[in-house]
Amino acid sequence: MAYVTAALYFCRPSCRSGRDVKRSVPERRRGEWLSVALPETLPTTVLTGFLGSGKTTLLRRALLSPALADTAVIINELGEIAIDHHLVNFVEGSVLELPGGCLCCAVREDLARTLRGLLDRRDTGEIRQFRRVDIETTGLADPAPILFTLGADPTLDHSLHLARVVTLVDAVNGADSLDRFAEAGRQAALADTLVITKTDLAPLGPDLARRLDALNDRANRILAAETEDAGPVLFGGGKPSTTPVTPAEPVAIHTHGIDAFGVILEGALSRLDFARALGGLARERGTDLLRVKGIVCFSDRPERPAVVQAAQHAMFAPEWLDDWPDQDHRNRLVFIVHDIPRSEILAHFAFARPLPFPPPHAGQG
Repeated sequence: MAYVTAALYFCRPSCRSGRDVKRSVPERRRGEWLSVALPETLPTTVLTGFLGSGKTTLLRRALLSPALADTAVIINELGEIAIDHHLVNFVEGSVLELPGGCLCCAVREDLARTLRGLLDRRDTGEIRQFRRVDIETTGLADPAPILFTLGADPTLDHSLHLARVVTLVDAVNGADSLDRFAEAGRQAALADTLVITKTDLAPLGPDLARRLDALNDRANRILAAETEDAGPVLFGGGKPSTTPVTPAEPVAIHTHGIDAFGVILEGALSRLDFARALGGLARERGTDLLRVKGIVCFSDRPERPAVVQAAQHAMFAPEWLDDWPDQDHRNRLVFIVHDIPRSEILAHFAFARPLPFPPPHAGQG
C-alpha cells in the first residue's frame, strides 16, 4: 500500500510570488473572508532522489522560511503506514491520504486527482490560498511519468507550471546507486538542480562527480551542507529555470541508455509546426522521451520567447518570457531520452534546419 499525502503550509497574504496575478479567491483570516491575488499559474517543483538521499530533511529546512509557508506539499509514501508527513512540521488543516501504488506509475491518476482537489478547495475558499506546489517522490520513482501527469492533465496544465526538478544525490552511496538502479540514473538525468547531500560524512568524490557529469552536466550543482537557505534551492523565484536549456557539450550514451544533447533550430518556427514535430516524436517514442526543455521564439509571436517543455507523451503549455535570459537568441532545445537515436529526433525537426550543438565533428553525431 502507498499513500499520496497532501499537506498545506500557509503564511500571511503579504507573501508574493513575483509572477503576474490575474485572479483571486476568498481566504479566511481571523474569521473574515479576504480577496487575495494569486499567481496566474502556480510554480511546481518535483523533488526527487534515491532512497535515503535526504529529501524530507531538505523540505523541512525549506519550509522553516515564513516566506514559503504558503506551499502545498504532496508526499508520496511507500508502505502500509504513512509516516513521512509526520516528519514535516507546520501541517495545518486536513491531511489527505489516498491508497494506491507508486506515485510515478500506478498512482499517476491519483496524483492528478489530488492536485485538482486541492485547487478546487482553494478556489472555493474551503482552504486558504497557496502559491506554489512541491511534489516529493518516493526514492524509487522515475520522475518522467510525474512530469507527464503535470503536462497531460488539462486542468493542471492550465493551473500549474513546472518550475524545476530538484534531485538529491547521496555523497556516500550515490555512485553505487547510479550503478545498480536505473531509477537513480533517471532522477539525476532529469534534474534542473542536483543537490549533493551527506558531504559532512563523505566528500563529493571524483567517481561520483564523473558519473553526474556524464548523466547531467547542464544542471546547477549545490552542496546541501553549504546551503544556508534551502528555500531557493527548491523554489527559486517561482519562474521556470532557464539554465539547462543552453545546450551542453554532448557526451557518450549515458548510464542505463540515457542520452542528453542539444539542438539549435535555425529555421522559422511556428507553434503549429513545433507542435506537430514534437507531438509526432512523443506519439512514436513517448515512453523513451524522458524530457524536452528549451527556449524558442515562435514566428507567430516574435515579440516574446517562450520556455517549452515536454515529458513522455505530454507537452506543457508555453511559459512566455518578457525577454531572452541571455545574449544567445537562438531557438534551442535539450533532449533527454532513453535509446532514441539523435538522427531520429533531428528528422522530426527537419523543417527548422536543426543542428546538433556542438556540430557532429565536435562530438557524437
